Amino acid sequence: MRIYRVSFHNNGKVYQLHAESVGQSDLWGFLEIADFLFDEHTSVVIDPAEEKLKNEFANVDVIYVPMHAVIRIDEVSKRGANKIIDSKGAPNNVMPFPGIPGGATGE
Repeated sequence: MRIYRVSFHNNGKVYQLHAESVGQSDLWGFLEIADFLFDEHTSVVIDPAEEKLKNEFANVDVIYVPMHAVIRIDEVSKRGANKIIDSKGAPNNVMPFPGIPGGATGE
């Protein structure tokens, strides 16, 4: 099984999700992400960020992310933590796409 870690901008934050399926969408200019991988809680410790993402994508089969919002796609050997990072205070080493005011976040 292949596992992909996808990082993308969404509403001023950076989302990092793990999924089994990532590819070009039939919708021009969009990336299709499906088969999300979330932690099955076998321990007492629960990550609130992971729970927030799990709830946000609970009834979603596929998401379509605009290509210009994608930061990075990595194929990884095992699933890591899904997270939401506030992009305001984070170091920004991603150049905004030319012609989009405020970069990929549209700010």
